[in-house]
Amino acid sequence: MTAADVHRAIDAVWRIESARLIAGLARIVHDVGLAEELAQDALVAALERWPESGVPDNPGAWLMATAKHRAIDRLRRSKRLERKHEELGRQLEARQELAAADFEAAIDDDIGDDLLRLMFTACHPVLSTEARVALTLRLVGGLTTGEIARAFLVPEPTVAQRIVRAKRTLAEAHVPFEVPRGAERAARLSSVLEVLYLVFNEGYAATAGDDWMRPALCEDALRLGRILGELAPKEPEVHGLVALMEIQASRLGARTGPSGEPVLLLDQDRARWDELLIHRGLAALERAEKLGGTLGPYALQAAIAACHARARIAAETDWARIAGLYGALAQLTPSPVVELNHAVAIAMAFGPAAGLERVDALTSEPSLKGYHLLPSVRGDLLSRLGRFEEARTEFERAATLTRNARERELLLGRAAACARGPGAPEPR
Repeated sequence: MTAADVHRAIDAVWRIESARLIAGLARIVHDVGLAEELAQDALVAALERWPESGVPDNPGAWLMATAKHRAIDRLRRSKRLERKHEELGRQLEARQELAAADFEAAIDDDIGDDLLRLMFTACHPVLSTEARVALTLRLVGGLTTGEIARAFLVPEPTVAQRIVRAKRTLAEAHVPFEVPRGAERAARLSSVLEVLYLVFNEGYAATAGDDWMRPALCEDALRLGRILGELAPKEPEVHGLVALMEIQASRLGARTGPSGEPVLLLDQDRARWDELLIHRGLAALERAEKLGGTLGPYALQAAIAACHARARIAAETDWARIAGLYGALAQLTPSPVVELNHAVAIAMAFGPAAGLERVDALTSEPSLKGYHLLPSVRGDLLSRLGRFEEARTEFERAATLTRNARERELLLGRAAACARGPGAPEPR
């Protein structure tokens, strides 16, 4: 095996094993920042030794053992113990030895709870949304700082600072490395789900840049969502989110044309949808429904996505059911964006005039002032009503609001089509 092959193998092992490694270490040292340092030390050791010795038969176990020994060494030479009061010395030494012994005993334990603790810690509400996203992708997703920066189109030093500050904030706030219980668990789980869906959405419909999508982010979010689904099997909203991401991810191959141009849902070639992902998504939705109770926001959105997935052609879509599901979602989590989506479903089910009436009621909503999809939706409904000049104005306004280059091209193209009028040929 060449040195290049070894380095590729190390990259692959790190992506698979890093979360397990950091989670196991954090349980012992109670500090995710220190846990990541120890894991990185083990990675450096692998980079130094494996090109000569070869990749071990069980590379994950090798990394864990290396990190374990380094953690024990740190515990034994901890300067903090030396600074304690003399009368506490013996007690602290005993605790130090116990910690080392605990590490030895616990290092081979089942790691499911550790990964769950790591997710809850990385997504702790004490952190900003940006910090939670960056830390989760770094610690749980195994992405490098550079990969995160490229994915979100921000400078690498910015991402590095977010991660450093996030780890410092967790340490200063003495956030325990644990799975919360009771009422706090629901709130913290909501934070974890929010982070995963934010990551997925940024991949599914990039907010800025030259690309319509960044599929790698969708894959990262979906991978972490599947892991969470197995770690928290009795949480219906976890399965609801997984179902939503699986079904939406099934369309990725059909969302762009030959030149990378966006293809809207109703224009997509459904033969290009991934049947395996649809099947997985419908199974996850059924799993959420079987757990009983009222469907939560993610499960409701998954049920909406399932309506699209079950329709062989766009004309067979059950828009009346989708409108009803959006109505339920609006009651559960009222927001202008949900109302906008509800208006679209009503327009599809009962005609553009009915939808436009609801959209017009949202035009004075302050939170939607800079939201490009409001004028985009309004333009679509106006064009369906034959009000092409008004529609053109709305599409042009939407184009000025989006930060995504591909989406801007799409909107300007629709504005130009409105200017040409119905039935006019495309310019050559």
